[in-house]
Amino acid sequence: MEMVKLTIDGVQIEVPKGTTVLEAARSAHIHIPTLCYLKGINEIGACRMCLVEVKGARSLQASCVFPVGEGMEIRTNTPAIREARKTNMELILSNHDRKCLTCVRSENCELQTLSTQLGVNDIRYEGEQGNYAVDEVSTSIVRDPNKCILCRRCVSTCREVQGIGAIGATERGFNTIIEPVYSKSLADVNCINCGQCIEACPVGALREKDDTDKVWDAINNPDLHVVVQTAPAVRVALGEEFGMPIGTRVTGKMVAALRRLGFDRIFDTDFTADLTIMEEGTELLGRLKKGENLPLITSCSPGWIKYCEHNYPELLDNLSTCKSPHEMMGAMVKSYYAEKTNQDPANIYVVSIMPCTAKKFESQRPELQATGYPDVDAVLTTRELARMIKQAGINFLKLEDEDFDPILGDSTGAAVIFGATGGVMEAALRTVAEIVTGKPLENLEIHAVRGLEGVKEVEIPLGDITVKAAVAHGTGNAKALMDKVVSGEKEYHFIEIMGCPGGCVTGGGQPIVPAQVQMDVDVRAKRAAAIYDEDRSLPVRKSHENESVKKVYDEYLGEPNSHRAHELLHTHYTPRNKF
Repeated sequence: MEMVKLTIDGVQIEVPKGTTVLEAARSAHIHIPTLCYLKGINEIGACRMCLVEVKGARSLQASCVFPVGEGMEIRTNTPAIREARKTNMELILSNHDRKCLTCVRSENCELQTLSTQLGVNDIRYEGEQGNYAVDEVSTSIVRDPNKCILCRRCVSTCREVQGIGAIGATERGFNTIIEPVYSKSLADVNCINCGQCIEACPVGALREKDDTDKVWDAINNPDLHVVVQTAPAVRVALGEEFGMPIGTRVTGKMVAALRRLGFDRIFDTDFTADLTIMEEGTELLGRLKKGENLPLITSCSPGWIKYCEHNYPELLDNLSTCKSPHEMMGAMVKSYYAEKTNQDPANIYVVSIMPCTAKKFESQRPELQATGYPDVDAVLTTRELARMIKQAGINFLKLEDEDFDPILGDSTGAAVIFGATGGVMEAALRTVAEIVTGKPLENLEIHAVRGLEGVKEVEIPLGDITVKAAVAHGTGNAKALMDKVVSGEKEYHFIEIMGCPGGCVTGGGQPIVPAQVQMDVDVRAKRAAAIYDEDRSLPVRKSHENESVKKVYDEYLGEPNSHRAHELLHTHYTPRNKF
């Protein structure tokens, strides 16, 4: 590898040729501010916040796109640079909706943070204010162009990472706006509601549809029995909203906070993740035996399901018919739990706490009403739950750990790893392998399906057959994999796909980590590590060994894939137009 020597602020460093000045400076622990920059995704030099002086250059250069050169001398902190950055910031603010106190991103806004760092105490320019309609039609995502700073991070994420391109820049100059084609709503295009655009946005131009008031109303309604469930990925991210390090497990504190908020029962979506493994594992074995509708493709991720409905309708029969775990829980609460507690399901209100904005869309699918009522009545993201805890004045950090309520709150380590890419595959194989061979697995941790490689392949011997499996995370990677399946280039028996890069741990409803932090910390890896730590900490780590799951089958469902199980726990899918 060819190396280049240069000097930044008097510090001599050596970096590989082709490195940008921004990356070189960070390797020497020299801070250069950024705004439009998103590492590996959006590197376009649009915001001009990362300007530096390069000796011999005629003007200031955007360090995020300017490559280093041998002997280069660079300065990152001079009066001219500070003034240029400050002026650029004021120009951005001059046309920005500055209602910071009422913005959902207040105190976690990169524009706000950088403005403070640059010492912007007044705005010398007063630009013409845009007055755009706020797009609130989507069940999952709100788009407010009045707060948009045209950084294009959302555009690059949607197009380059997710391979969708639901939004882009239209018009020119001052009239430029980031929006779907023909000024349509996000609800009317091929948006999959994954929320990765929200995670990429440095300001409040994109946010989740807030359903906290709806849930508060339900909790305060004496005629409703309000049941809450939490997804596995929430417990390794919620703490970040209260200042805890990325990847801190807060399972017990989370349950305690939910009780203090006033929920009547607190169940764990991990229970129905175990149930999913029993249903999906049986489904896989049945398809392998018949040789039909292979590969079996997982159906836990609603963003992926909608992407498949738009782009691969010919593969809908390959999708597992299993509902996602939180929808299974809603169906079980309004059937099994309602019967056990002698309650009318009409008076039971199910709330899902999810790392995912796409779950909001999923919960309103008409096909997910197993008891005649919606399986799930409301979905809150991790961020929304944190806001409720703060509104209630709960000191989250001081809470003592508490446990989920029994039966539907009991789960295994196999369930918790659903939160990371490869987790559903690993959990399924832990159970299917033992059912087929009749022998306990020597090693429960299947590392071949773990990690952040875009597409992973593995072959697992199961008795007389070797199962060819693949794992993909992020719909951009899913597209690359599915194109090979459709063309016949690749053949598999089992495929796991998660709509979000990294899986649910970095879903569109998780705490938003500033881009500057992401340059130094792999958020996906840290949260996933916490998921696997929780798996290892649990006494039972295989879904088929969950005694509460066995009890539910014995008392109510009969057996996996039974008629009643299909009525409650399985569903169908809908082909959708691509555009």
